[in-house]
Amino acid sequence: MTSSRRKALVLGGTGRTGALVARKLVARGLDACTASRRGADVTFDWDEPATYAAALNGIDRVYLVTPTMRIKFARQVADFLDLATDAGVRHVTYLSTYGSDRAPPGVDIRAVELDLARRENLTHSILRPAWVMQNFSDEHLPLIDGAITVPTGGGAEAFVDAEDIAAVAVETLVDPETHAGAQYAPTGPQPLTVGAVADIIAGITGRPITHNDIDPDVWIGGAVKAGIVPADYAIMLRWLTGTIIAGNGSRLNDDIEKVTGRPATSFQDFARRNAAAWAPEAIG
Repeated sequence: MTSSRRKALVLGGTGRTGALVARKLVARGLDACTASRRGADVTFDWDEPATYAAALNGIDRVYLVTPTMRIKFARQVADFLDLATDAGVRHVTYLSTYGSDRAPPGVDIRAVELDLARRENLTHSILRPAWVMQNFSDEHLPLIDGAITVPTGGGAEAFVDAEDIAAVAVETLVDPETHAGAQYAPTGPQPLTVGAVADIIAGITGRPITHNDIDPDVWIGGAVKAGIVPADYAIMLRWLTGTIIAGNGSRLNDDIEKVTGRPATSFQDFARRNAAAWAPEAIG
């Protein structure tokens, strides 16, 4: 990049990967500005275009995290990227989704990738991570009555640590020239069923934990009815779980080691690091 500026805007800067990316960028000597609706360095709201320009002030690279719990966002992202280019941004690293090229029609994940590819004044890198291990230690897949409830049909997934996703993202932002046009699909080092995940957590915590492999329609319908996700987001949940049920969960690769120089984190190491998340007082 020819710009003398070296400052990254980290969208979703208070989120699971964004907060990690920002911290790791600073550790690497790059200025990082976190952006979110609240609690970040600058206020940024996808539904408030007036917040875009201020967030882009002095920025030459962006960690792009699109709106959460939505399927339609390509137009908003395109408007933001137009402003970003005008503001002097020259590289974008986009947090996409594993198997984005097979996303259901009407889901804008792939549309953003294609938009980036068409922009001649920007270089870009795309991250398509597997399911994140943190799903099991936060509110996404909470432990309820000793069970992890999610439909998988007994299928396996190469769950990946958000720390590793962030580490790959940081390399692309610190050295955009090397990673221009790159597409990485960070995975963990082993495919695991959720039943195996439950066994690992049980072994580390000393608590009996099982997997409730619930019917997909019941699970998705319950999430919508409870207001956990919007009704139109059901298509995403059906796709994400359906991929594992069909036996097409993420496939192992060495992208993390190739980019960062160290192996991917195992679920065993992740669970040991986060054992407190499954302690009775943390859950109850």
